[in-house]
Amino acid sequence: MDSLTQIVLGAACGEAVLGKKIGNKALLFGAIGGTIPDLDVFVGALLFQNEIDAMLFHRGFMHSILFSILGAFLFGRLVHKLYDTGKRRQTTTQTDWIKLFFWSLFTHPILDAFTPYGTQLFAPFSNYRVALNNIAVADPLYTAPFLLSLIILMFFNRKSQRRKFWLKLGIGLSSVYMILTLANKVYIDNVFKNSLTDQKIDFSRFSTQPAILNNILWYGIAETNESYYAGFYSLFDTSNQFSDWKEIPKKRSLKTKDFEDLKGLAWFSNDYYNIEAISDSSYLYKDLRYPMVKTRKGYKAIFNLMLYKDEDRLNMQPFEPEMDDFSFAINALWIRLKGQ
Repeated sequence: MDSLTQIVLGAACGEAVLGKKIGNKALLFGAIGGTIPDLDVFVGALLFQNEIDAMLFHRGFMHSILFSILGAFLFGRLVHKLYDTGKRRQTTTQTDWIKLFFWSLFTHPILDAFTPYGTQLFAPFSNYRVALNNIAVADPLYTAPFLLSLIILMFFNRKSQRRKFWLKLGIGLSSVYMILTLANKVYIDNVFKNSLTDQKIDFSRFSTQPAILNNILWYGIAETNESYYAGFYSLFDTSNQFSDWKEIPKKRSLKTKDFEDLKGLAWFSNDYYNIEAISDSSYLYKDLRYPMVKTRKGYKAIFNLMLYKDEDRLNMQPFEPEMDDFSFAINALWIRLKGQ
């Protein structure tokens, strides 16, 4: 999920493990632990000159279970040595710090696995991306109550029972909301499947996910031999049907057999993609998993990558969402969310 949410969850882990011993400093160290996996964005930029390689590195090994274990021992031992000095000596143990970093590191990829982006939990043994698609990468209803609870508990003494109460409340509210999004996902999948049948769309597979910033408006995409069919459904809609259908013909201006880089991008998109030639050496790659955005010129794919031939490989320009009017898009999202 977004960086703020991961900071909040990591801080909660820090509080749960070491809050009684070191107070608000546990929140800080937990937040640091919750941020570490996303540093793979910077690590990838250092390791790879090719932008596609760097993008595919994100949510890879540094988001795995193995990294959580190794990182917990590495950071736990290091921070304990730095912290266990002077007046703080013997106020904490090495085990305390290993636990703090394990939970703050481990919960990060677990939370990411609920989002559509997907997370390689089992790297380096498998590149399978776990993506449950039940919550958007940013959802204020998950984050805001959790964040507020942590802010409130900071004002209480580290041994106060009220501090423990607010921690449990924050974790509890976020967990209940996550369970509700899972229930929504099961319901939406059923609605989308029935809608496809009613539309007489002979699909081979489909995927659904919530639109950004909410769990009310959902997007679905289905694949056929020649096209993709995408539609929207709000929990406030009067009918039990997806609507706003868009047929998207498959376009494959490049073949995966010709470029290994394209194989990587296709894997990244779970094969829900189009690629169109812009010139002899440049191409527009559209990841169709993500909800299309309504613009003044109609619906557009938001996750577009500009690719170009770089010697015998493909490379890409830095990602920029194709959105000519952000306020218009957000307003359109809000209107559709309210149902029709």
